[in-house]
Amino acid sequence: MAAVEANKIIFMGTPNYAVPALNALLAKGFPIAAVYCQPPRRAGRGKEHRPSAVQCCAEAAGLKVLTPLSFRGKAEQQEFGAFQADLCVVVAYGLILPKVLLEAPRLGCINAHASLLPRWRGAAPIHRAIMAGDTETGVCIIQMDEGLDTGPVLRSERLAIDAQCDGGKLHDRLAVLSASLLAETADQLCRGTAAVPVAQTGEVSYAAKIDKAETQVDWNRPASELANLVRAFSPTPGVWFLHGEERIKLLVAQTADAMAAPPGTVLAGDGMTVACGGGTALRLDHLQRAGKGIMPAEEFLRGHRISLGEILPCPATN
Repeated sequence: MAAVEANKIIFMGTPNYAVPALNALLAKGFPIAAVYCQPPRRAGRGKEHRPSAVQCCAEAAGLKVLTPLSFRGKAEQQEFGAFQADLCVVVAYGLILPKVLLEAPRLGCINAHASLLPRWRGAAPIHRAIMAGDTETGVCIIQMDEGLDTGPVLRSERLAIDAQCDGGKLHDRLAVLSASLLAETADQLCRGTAAVPVAQTGEVSYAAKIDKAETQVDWNRPASELANLVRAFSPTPGVWFLHGEERIKLLVAQTADAMAAPPGTVLAGDGMTVACGGGTALRLDHLQRAGKGIMPAEEFLRGHRISLGEILPCPATN
């Protein structure tokens, strides 16, 4: 019997990002004892409870799915331990695992994190890397401990971030990389051939969860920062600005030649250009009105009148 077939796996994950990893483990022949996801959330106009992407994938594969609210209770902890898993694999699960769970599987718990740790520990490493203008990121497979993404690294692989790469594209590339690296590492652990985990070294940075307030364009910021913000949040959650009472979503933007004008001023130039902080300017290339499709700036302006010299509002500050 192959080593992977002789080892039971618990998989823990919730969003689309984790689906390729679950499929990669199944493709390698790992027996999945259970799949843990966060509970279904209300979504859509009807606010109906919808299962997560991982739950849908797992149920379609005929796997046992559990969706506890937390692991603080003895019952949830005992249920986890009763599976007698050899290894627990975690990808974007979203709940903290207490020590009793981390120590339950024979080979412990491993996590695929979408950054080159210790840079961008935390909830939103993909968005934060682009926002910071990073030109490189990657995936680390870590042996989990009680800290927030602080465990020693078993495997890692780098991935370049080019100037055209937005949050959606980077998300998809890292999901594929995470899946292959995670499946290989799980296989090595089960066969006893995995490398010795290495403690994280270097400067620590944290990728805090995205706040809704961050998605509104503040024209007082330099254009280079706003261009990175647009890339990071495209296509979701998307950044936006106000014109009158209407929210306009901004999907693609780039820095433009500087012109002296108050931040938020609509300037002459190709398409739609807006003055930003520090004497910089941002060219808005693709925009979207509520309920409409994404369109180039020239097309957008034909159906939505924004005048030269008009000043777009900045977020209110306390």
